[in-house]
Amino acid sequence: MPGGVFATPRPVPARRLPALAGTAVVLVALPVFLAAGWRLAAWGIAAGLWAAYQAIGAFLDRVSLGSGNLAAAGLVAFGRMTRAVVLVAVLIVIAVSDSGLGLPAAVVYALAFTVEFGWSLVAYFGGEAGG
Repeated sequence: MPGGVFATPRPVPARRLPALAGTAVVLVALPVFLAAGWRLAAWGIAAGLWAAYQAIGAFLDRVSLGSGNLAAAGLVAFGRMTRAVVLVAVLIVIAVSDSGLGLPAAVVYALAFTVEFGWSLVAYFGGEAGG
């Protein structure tokens, strides 16, 4: 199936809606933490890491890409590949040192990341196919 859905190029969609959906997950988690009596520091860690993830993404979105700018393309590729890995490594270090703090933070961060990723896929594959 050479002309399948995965082989059809599409323009990169805006990342605003997926980012807002992930941020909504982090915000909705706050009253859950309050009602459940969980440590707010865990929510704060997740929210802080989520804000850092979004800030790095916003910076990378501002870097000008083009066929004549190989260094910028490399920076963006490296940044996009490593930002989630580095932030998850921070969560792992926190979870190893204090599981009661790190695990709830990791769950909130993972849910926000998953929602953003899902919305990104919907925005990409739901967009118009182009060349």
